[in-house]
Amino acid sequence: MPKIPVMQAVVEVLKSEGVDTVFGCPGAAILPFYKAMETDGTIEHLIVRHEEGATHMADGWSRTTGNVGVAIGTSGPAGTNMITGLYTAQADSVPILCITGQAVSTKLHQEAFQAVDIVEIAKPVTKWAVQVKEAAQAPWIFREAFRIARSGRPGPVLIDLPLDVQKQEVEWDCAIDAPLPVTRAVPHGPRVERALELLLAAERPLLLAGGGVILGEAHEELLELAEYLQVPIQATLMGKGAVDEDHPLYAGMTGIQTSQRYGNASFLESDLVLALGARFGDRHTGDLDTYRGSRTFIHVDSEPTQIGRVFGPDLGIVADTRLFLRAVIDLARSRDAGRAAGSWVARVQELKATLTRREDFPDVPVKAPRVFKEINEYYGPDTYFVTAIGLYQIWSGQHQKAHKPRHYQVCGQAGPLGWEIPAAIGVKKALKHTDPGAEVVGIVGDYSFQFLVEELAVGAQYDVPFVLIMLNNEYLGLIRMAEDHGGYDMEYEVDIHYDVNGSDNVKIMEAYGCSGTRVTEPERIRESLEWARKEAERTSRPVLVEVMIEREGNTANGSSIAAMREFEPLP
Repeated sequence: MPKIPVMQAVVEVLKSEGVDTVFGCPGAAILPFYKAMETDGTIEHLIVRHEEGATHMADGWSRTTGNVGVAIGTSGPAGTNMITGLYTAQADSVPILCITGQAVSTKLHQEAFQAVDIVEIAKPVTKWAVQVKEAAQAPWIFREAFRIARSGRPGPVLIDLPLDVQKQEVEWDCAIDAPLPVTRAVPHGPRVERALELLLAAERPLLLAGGGVILGEAHEELLELAEYLQVPIQATLMGKGAVDEDHPLYAGMTGIQTSQRYGNASFLESDLVLALGARFGDRHTGDLDTYRGSRTFIHVDSEPTQIGRVFGPDLGIVADTRLFLRAVIDLARSRDAGRAAGSWVARVQELKATLTRREDFPDVPVKAPRVFKEINEYYGPDTYFVTAIGLYQIWSGQHQKAHKPRHYQVCGQAGPLGWEIPAAIGVKKALKHTDPGAEVVGIVGDYSFQFLVEELAVGAQYDVPFVLIMLNNEYLGLIRMAEDHGGYDMEYEVDIHYDVNGSDNVKIMEAYGCSGTRVTEPERIRESLEWARKEAERTSRPVLVEVMIEREGNTANGSSIAAMREFEPLP
């Protein structure tokens, strides 16, 4: 077996695991790893401006490719800067790998410079956090990290590399090595039978597509089952895009924030819900008594500890979503159980056609729903979108259409401000081989734009074109939202004017070598989107369309899916 530098072996592992792009910020304690990447020369590396930005880029890359995204940082604060990104990936079940440098092993107990115990810090927000203590372990630890990140409920891992370990040699031959197998939870036959029996016995069933349908590449099986049995499909926020929202069987989203009126109404009339890879998050369920009602719940998840976490279902099934759906389809076909669309499908379609929200507002300042009307009409189904947290995420969930899996990326559970810009870079780089001309569009708010705005420089430096559409109300929207929702144990001075920008957002873009335009009338939104598309193509850099919306606009919301408050006039 040949002896090679241990970091060369690690780079070979990364390549064989399908990693072609990494995001990071070099420093003294991680330089041997960087030297190995430089020597190899086949993995593209983007230097970020902040390590949190690296994690969000890896996150966006992973959500788009389905593979494990990689972020790199040096010792000490580089690792602690990555914690928010690890938490975000854990909360949304995104497989990423964070690699950190570390002080030499002999100094770790002496509080040496930047010798923080990043493994212990990262453990609560990772599936696995480990320090390599022996060089011979490194290739195997990296193999195991990829296996863990992909297995069961996907998620983040962290590997810490002491500087002295990185400088050693190991016996390793990549020609006789391969990724470790990832096993999928196979559904138990009797539970599959029970699930089908319950589904066929229901008069008003719904299929609920959670993020696990997209992560498990189960969208085709989902639609096949729905069409064979003529069962309407709903999606959670993380499952958005699992089915084309223009499909006749799409029944909207249920929730107390990101939801449609017809989605809540359809859910309330249902008598059975087959939930696939869904967590029953609180923004989806709202008041649990109302959400549960008297309907039957079947919960399918690859992670056993997710079943019963929020409430006990009538039937729980530990299984990979794709394998489960395939088993149900095969069983249903063997029983010739296919059905034509009946009164329940007709009812859902009636609700979808009538219980809508208005979007064609001509008002100045612009009303937020009008922005999403223009987005839906201008961009095609192949566009990739990213959006983060706040009122604009809720408006997006309520009004924006998604048509394909992995084309609508949203940080759903953790909600870190500033996620959109680095995530958009990760999404665009993920498409460099498969669809390099694909459009990537980020939906941002004026407050979130300030966080990690420095990552615009990465887009400019590496010629990463995408469009940012900003909804700017020049107001700290969380304050008004907190007051309206109640239930926050904090007092806010809601009558204070918060001009959170401090400067012109278009000029901020220009400062980073990018372009931007400001829109104040709804009639100019479409032409501005057209300009942004051409400008991104011309410059190969990020472009901003800043839409000035009304200061105190609000979203439909409530504490129960049966008691939503509408802040805009209905059609």
